[in-house]
Amino acid sequence: MAKTAGDVTDLSLATHGKKRILWADRDMPVLAAIRERFEKKKPLKGITMGCCLHVTSETANLMRTLKAGGANVSLCASNPLSTQDDVASSLVKDFGIPTYARKGEDRDTYYAHLHAVIDTKPQVTMDDGADLVNLLLAERHKDADRIRASMEETTTGVIRLRAMEQAGRLRFPVVAVNDATTKHMFDNRYGTGQSTLDGVVRATDLLLAGKHVVVAGYGWCGRGIAARARGAGALVTVTEIDPLKALEAVMDGFDVCPMSEAAEYGEVFITVTGNKHVLRPEHFKKMRDGAVVCNSGHFDVEIDIPGLKKMSRKVTKEVRNFVDEYEIKANQRVYLLADGRLVNLAAATGHPASVMDMSFATQALCTEYFGTGKRKLEHIVYDPPRAIEDEVSLLKLQSMKIKIDSLTRDQTKYLASSDEGT
Repeated sequence: MAKTAGDVTDLSLATHGKKRILWADRDMPVLAAIRERFEKKKPLKGITMGCCLHVTSETANLMRTLKAGGANVSLCASNPLSTQDDVASSLVKDFGIPTYARKGEDRDTYYAHLHAVIDTKPQVTMDDGADLVNLLLAERHKDADRIRASMEETTTGVIRLRAMEQAGRLRFPVVAVNDATTKHMFDNRYGTGQSTLDGVVRATDLLLAGKHVVVAGYGWCGRGIAARARGAGALVTVTEIDPLKALEAVMDGFDVCPMSEAAEYGEVFITVTGNKHVLRPEHFKKMRDGAVVCNSGHFDVEIDIPGLKKMSRKVTKEVRNFVDEYEIKANQRVYLLADGRLVNLAAATGHPASVMDMSFATQALCTEYFGTGKRKLEHIVYDPPRAIEDEVSLLKLQSMKIKIDSLTRDQTKYLASSDEGT
């Protein structure tokens, strides 16, 4: 048997990784149903795919599904701290999927892994944060010419890709899988909401009840985090730059104020904006002793870590796993979680499998729809088709044993006409 390519931390971890992959699979019935059809029909036969995603047990089941559909798949990490080493090892050893990912890898290794995936000459790519696409467009021009379509999983990546489209840099079509309603409403809201607080609690062992939690950003992820924090008994403040989202947060019953005010009384700060330096030295100066700061956005730029380090007189790494202590002055310490990276994946295990089931089902179906070369596509960012959204939603409902109504013939006719009125 030929050795599977890849670069992982320790292949001896594969046995445990396989158990975790199969455990997650039990809670991913939609993806399992798609995998069963893919196994029979082979809609992706002959397609080479390069994927840059968080290497987790849920992602592993997406890779299994793409391979079942006939694709030649390789995978690298989309974040240096989100890799689950046992899962990466199992993908290589048990499932024969080339995987390039090591938890805690340095920047050079991270980009070497991106290049390794591009070296497989993919025709379709799948991204979480657009690093793979950015590398293709910036350095690997000949390889970019071969790309039929690319799928993007996260908000931050879509922001980058739409900017590329506006600047005329896109050289192939991209599907904003992140913008699927099923992704926003369930993955971003319920998944990020639960997994972010899981990461905070695992890293700090804090009791959230009674704590002043400040959530920066009230998009879908911010909504989920704020709701889950309130459910845990926290006193929640939201900061925003968008007046509509700020108003929504007020109507949802949250305190809303500028970060300059929230910095004075907040005890736990969570950024989830997709923008840089949301927490800055001017805010750190006002924070109470023992304030915890963390980020659940994709890139580690939302907290101005260089600024925090520069203003601190002492930095103690790993006072607890994934917790660094920054002593600004006597009796004023700020605790940074997970190096400012995604706290839900760096300090915890990411979203529950049942939520990722829908997002990854959408990924698989969008790959089938856009990546087979059967449709003429422009070099723009596409939204997922409504038909795919409906299929994923219906499959999820069926897996939950939930039935819904359907339109009668009379109702269908009524909605399609303008004859009836007052």
